[in-house]
Amino acid sequence: QVHLVESGGGFAQVGGSLRLSCAASGRAFSIRHMGWFRQVPGKEREFVAGLRWNSFSQYYGDSVKGRFTISRARSEDVIYLQMDNLQREDTAVYYCVGSRIEGSRITNSEDYEWWGQGAQVTVSS
Repeated sequence: QVHLVESGGGFAQVGGSLRLSCAASGRAFSIRHMGWFRQVPGKEREFVAGLRWNSFSQYYGDSVKGRFTISRARSEDVIYLQMDNLQREDTAVYYCVGSRIEGSRITNSEDYEWWGQGAQVTVSS
């Protein structure tokens, strides 16, 4: 079992920046990829970004490409989501996710076994 704990988030103005962190504990050696999803009440969960654990390959949802960056500190079981040029439509609860399954669909929320508690991001003008 892997436990994920998010930190960061909060409030930002349009055009501003925020950074989310997600620390993995427990059987972190079994992680094969991690990422971020977000959800707004009444809407479907949306893939934001993903990272292959060993190759460090990055994947992004179309709505955040060029503005958000997912990263991982080598030798640490922590991922980050740097969010720049934030827009009002980025307002959501952001969830850190992880999976131990090699080759699973990184953009599909059903392929992740571990979920963080969620972090609120609110962007206002």
